[in-house]
Amino acid sequence: MARVAIFGGTFDPVHNGHLALATAAADTLGLDRVIFIPAGNPPFKGGAMALFDDRARMLELALAENGDTRFEVSRIEEPVDGDNPSYSVVTVERLLQQGLEAPLGFIVGADAFADLTKWHRWNDLARMVEFIVAPREGSVVTPPPGVVAHALPNVVSPVSSSAVRQMLGAGRADIPVAPGVLHFIRQQALYT
Repeated sequence: MARVAIFGGTFDPVHNGHLALATAAADTLGLDRVIFIPAGNPPFKGGAMALFDDRARMLELALAENGDTRFEVSRIEEPVDGDNPSYSVVTVERLLQQGLEAPLGFIVGADAFADLTKWHRWNDLARMVEFIVAPREGSVVTPPPGVVAHALPNVVSPVSSSAVRQMLGAGRADIPVAPGVLHFIRQQALYT
């Protein structure tokens, strides 16, 4: 198993469930580094609610407060070409060109992993990574032939970014995000 894993997503916003998943992956698989990569323009999600810079900043704040020295943020998907989709395979190719070694770990939720064969150039991606799959309620991790996948046991998060946005919109006080992230969200008037 690779000692470096990437954890991509919209992180709109990053919440405590994301951090718990990264910690479980690092602890369970002995990872030295987990690189959080906010999606520049996710092809399946229909765009993010917050701007890329805001989502990257919230990740930086969350990881600084978390204090796990294995965690870092990469802005490799920062949009530069307008609305071109951010494909995972292209991001991984760029990371390998920058000196990381294959196979990289690739942290993903079971719901997204179930649609792997619909991803852009998924076969190429599967040759460069080993998937680290977080279970979802009622999900079963069944990798396609030739795909290496490690299922993380007992890491089901009841939190989602969409639920966090709903909590923020409802004015709730018990938002499951790092205090600095919550302050930033309120300061920037995000998700209102």
